[in-house]
Amino acid sequence: MQEAVIHIHPAGALLALVGNPNCGKTALFNSLTGSRQKVANYAGVTVERKEGRLTTTAGRALRLLDLPGTYSLQPRSPDERVTADVLYGRARGEKRPDLVVCVVDATNLRRNLKLVLAVRRLGLPAVVVLNMADLAEARGLSIDTDALAHELGLPVVRTVATRGTGVDDLRRLLDEPSAWKQRSASSAAATAGTPDSEAGDHEAVHQILVRLGLEGHAPELISDHIDRVVLHPLAGPVLLAVLLFAVFQAVFTWSVAPMDAIKAGTEWLGQLAATTLPQQGAWHWLNSLVVDGVIAGAGGVLVFLPQIVILFFFILVLEESGYLPRAAFLLDRLMGGVGLSGRSFIPLLSSFACAVPGIMAARTIGNPRDRLVTILVAPLMTCSARLPVYALLIGAFIPARRVAGGLQLQGLVLFGLYAAGIVGALAVAWLLKRLTTSGQVRTLMMELPAYHVPTVRNIAIGLWQRVRIFLRRVGGVILLLTLALWFLASFPAPPAGFTGAAIEYSLAGRLGHLLAVIFEPIGFNWQISIALVPGMAAREVLVSSLGTVYALGATADDTAAALVPLIAGSWSLATALSLLAWFVFAPQCLSTLAAVRREASFSMAATTAAYLFVLAYLASFATYRIALAFGLG
Repeated sequence: MQEAVIHIHPAGALLALVGNPNCGKTALFNSLTGSRQKVANYAGVTVERKEGRLTTTAGRALRLLDLPGTYSLQPRSPDERVTADVLYGRARGEKRPDLVVCVVDATNLRRNLKLVLAVRRLGLPAVVVLNMADLAEARGLSIDTDALAHELGLPVVRTVATRGTGVDDLRRLLDEPSAWKQRSASSAAATAGTPDSEAGDHEAVHQILVRLGLEGHAPELISDHIDRVVLHPLAGPVLLAVLLFAVFQAVFTWSVAPMDAIKAGTEWLGQLAATTLPQQGAWHWLNSLVVDGVIAGAGGVLVFLPQIVILFFFILVLEESGYLPRAAFLLDRLMGGVGLSGRSFIPLLSSFACAVPGIMAARTIGNPRDRLVTILVAPLMTCSARLPVYALLIGAFIPARRVAGGLQLQGLVLFGLYAAGIVGALAVAWLLKRLTTSGQVRTLMMELPAYHVPTVRNIAIGLWQRVRIFLRRVGGVILLLTLALWFLASFPAPPAGFTGAAIEYSLAGRLGHLLAVIFEPIGFNWQISIALVPGMAAREVLVSSLGTVYALGATADDTAAALVPLIAGSWSLATALSLLAWFVFAPQCLSTLAAVRREASFSMAATTAAYLFVLAYLASFATYRIALAFGLG
């Protein structure tokens, strides 16, 4: 006998926004709810759930659920499956909507109305929002909303969500009893979303468009003229490369000032705590916990927030403008050759700032195999956390001189490290394509939306949501791990008269000596092995960890500066090159592995850690041995 499960839902009627991707559904959601939004996950899945609260003209408070975009009720991805389950009332822990708001792109009725017909068959109260009405009129499309309402048997309201036009009309409509009229479910509701019902919907939409006088009306658009350049087989990839170069330049140049401010604030707070809390006696551990654990751990997370915000700003702008789907289309052939699809482009692009949001972005990939492969290779993208390590080693061992064409040698080495990560990711994807029996990549089919001017409101709301997600999911993981590793590096305390660094006597130090046996074949000494232990929390921690190992008592910036001549005099070039190769591939970021576990499974996280470790060890071993053969030891 199964135990009954009771779900308690918040008070208030629940409205669900439903629509095709790129129909302006999210813009309408933002206009209706503003900042009164809550982001979470649906029960049992990693698909993002967005709910807000709106108030009608009469003052009635309603809950508004923004369902993932879908083309039909026959799900092809995790996102679409959530939408279908919610509408059918089978989503675990989710109330079936009291009313469905079907958002329709007025410029593409042929595709959008098919979803409206599928929703209508479910028998739920529904209204239709004819969005992007201004674009339809600009294209010469004259849509009679009363006639369309008569054809559909549902109330229709015209809106321009990006400007807020028509939103008040929708609020007034929600106060009318006719909008909440319960409709009897069609006998075809049980088969809604099947190929047969979709074929019937296609013919029904055709007849509706004929009666409205809209069939065959397809004027040439400004977007068509732009796409002749943007999607050109030669000019398109060049334009994309230039755009990506500009984005990455902005990520690493615009973020300097805010990152320096965060570093300065963290150092000031750390110094304040260090002088305020007891430094001697039995409570000295509290000083170390707060300064070296809490403040340093939180600062290590926050310092990279500017780069995350800048990158997501560009991603949101490109997404809202309509360019991002075109970038995926341009890269589909290249990525398809190694076993991925063009939809993997956006997650991998996000991974250059941090692999965690990149892994989260893989949710939009419908093909389960493509999604898992994208998650597996996302950690190979050169994230911003590697930059402090690269800068330290390049500054210590690569001379600052110009080579052919006036290019900086150090800059070329850094570019080579980025390229190595990309090539490694493509190679792993190609190998997985060869090894998996069902590794055929489906042809990319996506609708290219019209170009739009991004709105400041939507960009701001999108950025704020991503900032909260980043701080909550990433900051918590890194902070907890930093505190755990602080404990390992601080206890037990060395006895009186101990002449070495305190960390050498600690649990982390003892573990480092054990690991040195494993890492000796790739040129790592015991100091590097110790530094790798706290570096597991985040790659950039290696710099401060090396400073601790070498007993350097200075600020983070001074530590990095002092380490350059120190390691240059005590390490061989072969060791430095081996460590660079290690950080190109190594799984030195537990927050990334935690994200893989959340988005896939524990076994997938373990697989990711194992293959990255093996790949990093082999790359470091080959690099070290080749360097020794050339006399660089």
